[in-house]
Amino acid sequence: MERNTTGRGATTRHVRKRPVRRRWIAAGTAVAGVAACLTLASVGHAAQDAPHAAAHGDGPSPSPRPGATWSSRDAAAYWTPDRMAAAAPAGPGPGTSDRAAHARSAPVTKAAPAAKSAARARHFDGVPSVGVLFSVDGDSRAHHCTASVVHSPHRNLILTAGHCNPGTRAAFVPQYRSGADKQPYGVWAIEDTFAYPGRGTTGAGADLDFAFATVAPDEDGRPVEDTTGGNTLSPTPGYTNDVTVVGYPNVRHDPQDKAVRCATRTSRLSGTHELRMDCGGFYGGTSGSPWLADFDEDSGTGRVIGLIGGLNGGGPTGPDSDRVSYSPYFGEKVLNLYARASQA
Repeated sequence: MERNTTGRGATTRHVRKRPVRRRWIAAGTAVAGVAACLTLASVGHAAQDAPHAAAHGDGPSPSPRPGATWSSRDAAAYWTPDRMAAAAPAGPGPGTSDRAAHARSAPVTKAAPAAKSAARARHFDGVPSVGVLFSVDGDSRAHHCTASVVHSPHRNLILTAGHCNPGTRAAFVPQYRSGADKQPYGVWAIEDTFAYPGRGTTGAGADLDFAFATVAPDEDGRPVEDTTGGNTLSPTPGYTNDVTVVGYPNVRHDPQDKAVRCATRTSRLSGTHELRMDCGGFYGGTSGSPWLADFDEDSGTGRVIGLIGGLNGGGPTGPDSDRVSYSPYFGEKVLNLYARASQA
């Protein structure tokens, strides 16, 4: 279903353009009335074809910043339709286990085999509040993760998995259309990214596998949320929830290179503090896909109570890894991180 949602939910406002600060934040602060030291550090660079792996701990140094002129105009000029098309790497097809299309090689914990499920995601035209991340760091030239716009005071915030490193010359493309001469909601430059240094895909770090990023305004000074609308970040209300999950499998896993969605019910991932959902079709590239409660078909938004990420990068290993997906439980940690990021 296609809709013209430009200017959704807000009057266009002009904001002062500012130099882009493409770096990973390192800061400590008390936010939202909670004295929490949010020491943030760089996410490690990605390497192709590592199953459900990601940066652990502080990781290597962040990518070189692309320069103060990296703006949404620059991102749109760089990520042309031809460059997007050329950024589709050859690689394994469906059945590989990496939710982020390019995750850094590291040991992973073997999860229980995925259960066969009749539910399967279907392709659709997408929604404006959900899109893809592009970057040119290392091998991460294709859209390697999914991200979603989250409502915030400055209307410039997106949410993705903690193991998704935007990298250099990174861009967010809402409601991405493969091969389109012009993206329906533009191409937006990534500025700052906020994540916990202890995030990972095994052990306690898997419970912190989420990150926020700010995006630069467009040429007219409009923030992204004024164009796409935004989802409301909400604490996970419990382990059993009805959700709509929207994501973008990478083209090397799904040749249609198109958004998928699934309406399903969550449950607890046994032995963890995480959630799981059963629905096939969430291949590599869907890390960061939002789990939306109370999804509204007209606005294309809902309450985001989870995302594909966590243990093993968001699902079990093995040939049926696309059938089951995991999510960190959204509690105090994600709310504190949001409060810090929303100040940017």
